[in-house]
Amino acid sequence: MAAEIVNPRSDAGSGQASAGPAHTGNESTEEPFDPAFALHRGGKMAVQATVPVRNKDDLSLAYTPGVAKVCSAIAENPELVHDYTWKSSVVAVVTDGTAVLGLGDIGPEASLPVMEGKAILFKQFGGVDAVPIALGTTDTDEIIETVVRLAPSFGGVNLEDISAPRCFEIERRLQERLDIPVFHDDQHGTAVVTLAALKNAAKLSGRTLGELRAVISGAGAAGVAIAKFLLEAGLGDVAVADRKGIVSRDREDLTDVKRELAELTNKANITGSLETALAGADVFIGVSGGTVPEPAVASMAPGAFVFAMANPNPEVHPDVAHKYAAVVATGRSDYPNQINNVLAFPGIFAGALQVRASRITEGMKIAAADALADVVGDDLDAGYVIPSPFDERVAPAVTAAVAAAAR
Repeated sequence: MAAEIVNPRSDAGSGQASAGPAHTGNESTEEPFDPAFALHRGGKMAVQATVPVRNKDDLSLAYTPGVAKVCSAIAENPELVHDYTWKSSVVAVVTDGTAVLGLGDIGPEASLPVMEGKAILFKQFGGVDAVPIALGTTDTDEIIETVVRLAPSFGGVNLEDISAPRCFEIERRLQERLDIPVFHDDQHGTAVVTLAALKNAAKLSGRTLGELRAVISGAGAAGVAIAKFLLEAGLGDVAVADRKGIVSRDREDLTDVKRELAELTNKANITGSLETALAGADVFIGVSGGTVPEPAVASMAPGAFVFAMANPNPEVHPDVAHKYAAVVATGRSDYPNQINNVLAFPGIFAGALQVRASRITEGMKIAAADALADVVGDDLDAGYVIPSPFDERVAPAVTAAVAAAAR
């Protein structure tokens, strides 16, 4: 049975612990109250047994000698590991701390609070146990070899906050070597939720995905994955911009990843700046930070959609976007239509683990996006094209859709 990952204390922020970081001797003894530090004191998770060990009989079953029978059975039939350990319900959340959202390359130790957060979201929203693993290396080969050696303990691997372009190679090579799902959430989780919101926005406007032309700001992990995924789902066309402008076939400064992207995208063969590409575009998707000038937003097609997802500052402020766009989404929780990966990854992994899938396919991801979009149902509105992460229908719907697609 799987151990339950829980918050290790119920008195977080109650005054039992200091509300700020430990003293170093260099700062004032008067610390302002900071609920973030209070909540994180001692970490956000622990491991809790799901079977009792109250007496010698319990001990003899949970450990020696009873455990030997189970070990021997698994040695004879390795598939039994899914039934008699937590393997089939636990995910490794793996990072090297090189691309932490909003913070960049902060290293493995500093990334741990984010990885703990990811783990408790897995449990809270998908019922999936997860273990944060921050690696003390940024070498691609070392990361791959380490994860391969850890894999027997887990039913899946969620790669998190690993910088591009290494993240693409790491995911691809791990998928080739492992028989469990490997999923880089920065890429695919973002893409799934974006597609769900875009499907509903298109439905609201009476258009199909095939009638839309999109422009993506950002050619990192999320931007590349979103572009490919939207095209797979039937989008008419998409152009992707990096710091030097539109990724196009005539550019000679492209990496291998961007060169492949140039072959797949930009059917209109637009060159030049992001602002140039936005003229007449139906959709803007921001996953880069920076700021898009208001005149460029104004130049988009009537009834456009603006998904400005950078945190904490969207590429287009919602007040500006609403002047010109029919549907506006951000990555923030204080505006309607939040594009939040937590809508996708817990249910995707829960569905994959449920049927012991060996990988997460494009079909499974599209099924997840369709399920997410369907949760909105008849309540579809410009201010509600994607459900809330706290909508209790979300994870079960995504789980069921992914499991069905995997079967």
